[in-house]
Amino acid sequence: MATDFSFDIVSDFDRQELVNAVDQTLRELKSRYDLKNTGSEITLDEKTITILTDNEMTLEAIQDLLQTKSAKRGLSLKIFEPGAIEKAGGNRIRQEIILKKGIEQKLAKQVCQQIRDTNKKVQATIQGEAVRVSAKNKDDLQLVIQSLKKDDFPVALQFTNYR
Repeated sequence: MATDFSFDIVSDFDRQELVNAVDQTLRELKSRYDLKNTGSEITLDEKTITILTDNEMTLEAIQDLLQTKSAKRGLSLKIFEPGAIEKAGGNRIRQEIILKKGIEQKLAKQVCQQIRDTNKKVQATIQGEAVRVSAKNKDDLQLVIQSLKKDDFPVALQFTNYR
């Protein structure tokens, strides 16, 4: 009896780790001498992070701080997509950072095509915001994972449900 092995390719992040990274950034904002009196704010919503501050130099420092805290917590920096810098009331600026989650249809097709080009014994199917890869041999799946890890995609890829 032939058994198929499979895994899913997803683009996701640990929400609690992101909450912790934002919280650490806020704590450091309140204690760091160069950022303490700027009145800067960071707000985490379901799909965005909003930074409100005095000037672009402070904004860059906050972004750097947030990215450092996120990287230390094992979050990929590819989940952050900074938006345009907008004027907010009272000589302040605001920037929304969109949190990328899921694999878009166009990118999923590109991943499937690359998998087919790499290994003919493997099947890849798009399932919503994920790609399911299946094969008769576990070694073929390992080769696909290694191949995808080498490439630089615009989103962070994780490999889940390996069975």
